[in-house]
Amino acid sequence: MKPLIVANWKMNPVTMKKAEELFNSVKHGVKDIENAETVICPPFIYLPLLKGLILGAQDCYWEEKGAYTGEVSVAMLKEMGCKYVIIGHSERRKIFNETNENVNKKLKAVLETGLIPIMCIGETEGEREMDKTEEVLEKEIKQGLNGVDVSKIIIAYEPIWAIGTGNPCDIEEAQRMKEIIQKMVSKDIRILYGGSVKANNAEGYLKQAGFNGLLVGGASLDAKEFVEIVNNS
Repeated sequence: MKPLIVANWKMNPVTMKKAEELFNSVKHGVKDIENAETVICPPFIYLPLLKGLILGAQDCYWEEKGAYTGEVSVAMLKEMGCKYVIIGHSERRKIFNETNENVNKKLKAVLETGLIPIMCIGETEGEREMDKTEEVLEKEIKQGLNGVDVSKIIIAYEPIWAIGTGNPCDIEEAQRMKEIIQKMVSKDIRILYGGSVKANNAEGYLKQAGFNGLLVGGASLDAKEFVEIVNNS
């Protein structure tokens, strides 16, 4: 199976013009690359504008419709052409107080609608220093995946202390964490790595640590850098 390279644009770019320029640059850059599956997860409002690459969403709500001001349902995302949905990103958990219970509801909604969820898990620097990494991951996995068919999901391991810091997880340590997650869930589960992924370390996470793909944040906003990451996969 091809590695899955997912671009999480977060709340960027600021204008539609820049979003289209970035998307088109990436689309042109990866058009001849057949060794990886490239997915772009832009802000919701840009989804209808972007054609020619696989699309994903950065979040969703578990109800199909109703009086939920500001929310977007999975059915709406499917209508806009999304194939993947990121669930439980650490920024959602920290800034918007998203709980494991919320993550579980969203996972089930995504699966029921026929899309593919990418569930994010990871520990903070403080939790790692207190040797609680495995405890944190186990809790996020058990509660997040309660009643969920794990064969249909993807997990993204994103050590929170590595996200946007320029301080990526050591390749050997990342591999160890991947193996721990496999023991907790299934040896066949697809696992992505995220956290300060760059063109110069992407290959190590895929070919040395054995991850099934990458969740790329800041580097995905630089078309040249992101295309190089895809190419190195």
